[in-house]
Amino acid sequence: MSTENSAPVVSNFIRNIIDEDLASGKHSSIVTRFPPEPNGYLHVGHAKSICLNFGLAEDYQGKCNLRMDDTNPEKESDEFVQTIKDSVEWLGFQWDGNVRFASDYFDALYDYAVELIKSGKAFVCDLNAEEMRAYRGSLTEPGRNSPFRDRSVEENFDLFTRMRAGDFPDGSKTLRLKIDMASGNVNLRDPVIYRIRRAHHHRTGDKWCIYPMYDYTHCISDALEGITHSLCTLEFEDHRPLYDWVLDNITIPCHPRQYEFSRLELLYALTSKRKLQALVTDGLVDGWNDPRMPTIEGMRRRGFSPAGIRLFAQRIGVSKGENIIDMSVLEGAVREMLENESPRVMAVLDPIKVTLSNFDAAVTASRSAPFHPHHPEFGEREVPIAREIWIEREDFAEVPPPKWQRLTAGGEVRLRYSYVIKCEEVIKDADGKVVELKCSIDHDTLGKNPEGRKVKGVIHWVSAEHAIEADVRLYDRLFTESRPDAVRGEDGEYVDFRQFLNPESLKTVTAYVEDAVLKAAPESRFQFERLGYFVTDRYDHQQGVRAVFNRTVGLRDTWSK
Repeated sequence: MSTENSAPVVSNFIRNIIDEDLASGKHSSIVTRFPPEPNGYLHVGHAKSICLNFGLAEDYQGKCNLRMDDTNPEKESDEFVQTIKDSVEWLGFQWDGNVRFASDYFDALYDYAVELIKSGKAFVCDLNAEEMRAYRGSLTEPGRNSPFRDRSVEENFDLFTRMRAGDFPDGSKTLRLKIDMASGNVNLRDPVIYRIRRAHHHRTGDKWCIYPMYDYTHCISDALEGITHSLCTLEFEDHRPLYDWVLDNITIPCHPRQYEFSRLELLYALTSKRKLQALVTDGLVDGWNDPRMPTIEGMRRRGFSPAGIRLFAQRIGVSKGENIIDMSVLEGAVREMLENESPRVMAVLDPIKVTLSNFDAAVTASRSAPFHPHHPEFGEREVPIAREIWIEREDFAEVPPPKWQRLTAGGEVRLRYSYVIKCEEVIKDADGKVVELKCSIDHDTLGKNPEGRKVKGVIHWVSAEHAIEADVRLYDRLFTESRPDAVRGEDGEYVDFRQFLNPESLKTVTAYVEDAVLKAAPESRFQFERLGYFVTDRYDHQQGVRAVFNRTVGLRDTWSK
């Protein structure tokens, strides 16, 4: 992975732990893992975790595994597996060896469950979900033992064997650990580690009708893979005693340690796969990779670069404190990387036609211009001029505000890379809308200043004869509320986050762009001068045939205005 333009490594409490473990000889090298459930696309919160886990392995010359937590077959699919792999690779990371799956360990997990039964530490329970909740107690009251807790080892083993064989209906029995129903940590109140669920699994098919629970599966998977530092977000802090209990009570040679850090909350976005799934299912966005979505695939399609996302992850840091980050921080990191990565061209999104009355093909000349002022290796292109050109509507004002430095009736302005022009006539339609400007060229100003006067303004433009039409999608933030899933109504209940969708989050316009972009491949990033950063759409842009652009981010943060 390239580290060019990346921020310097900043220490944090996890790096301090690793440094101590390596210095003390507790570990000779580190092994981390990134363990998503393949039940949706990865989002920006996962990007933080990817950069942390893979970045640590890279910095310490260790290894990082990619493991799919596929223990919930009804919600998982090969599509999600593939897009997770694609997202990790696109961010610039590579996992150690093959992709691993929790389902790789189903046989081992079953054997460990049998071991727990035979040591008297697990039992088969017949309570249904509602009854189990009633027995569990509350945060202030202890739970009660299940009436099935004292079954004999022989009976539990027989029942668990029959659960696997499919002798019982779905949901009729569970396998639970025998820990402490009076524990102040409800996660230790005899948690369920297996349930009966007849569901087709994307990898094991119909081999299993019982599936292990996450807390049980995760710690054993870590141990089987020799993970040294199991990093997860703070909501799993209360699960750590269960993680340790399971590993302490089975004969497994490795005992990884779990460390928690704060999860990312990005303002004006959601970082819940369940809620993102709702947006997709309800048709409120155009799929998981809609450029308005905070998914990695959505950000990729929007035009964010891997370097920009990695820089963002470095800037927000890793801690146990709240990690509430404004969208402008992400956009700022992306913008900073795009500044150097993106060739520049001119485009007009809201055009007014300008007719150059004294244009003369024999006299009026074109100039070449660099694709980037600081990167001559990007090359140059010809910027042709013709009798009719397009300029941006906002670059003309009949009644200019104070300090106006663009075009106005009777005023002059320089065309970028070209001549100074003067507006001689304003033409309007029946509704009074300006539809055309008639201007004259000062032919003595190509590449030099006019004599005897100063022209301060410079505007972008394109030749009507040479520019191409392009579909340009202007994306904005998906929500109007900074924390759309944390707004309470007058009754004190949370308001449905879907009520805060931004109706202006997508606007599509037909723009005119320099024809150099038509040959660009999908996912080519450009700066449209004075307008912002744009990318050719990954799917809809047809190289050499049809130009389709997505606006990635403006040249500066304008949301607060």
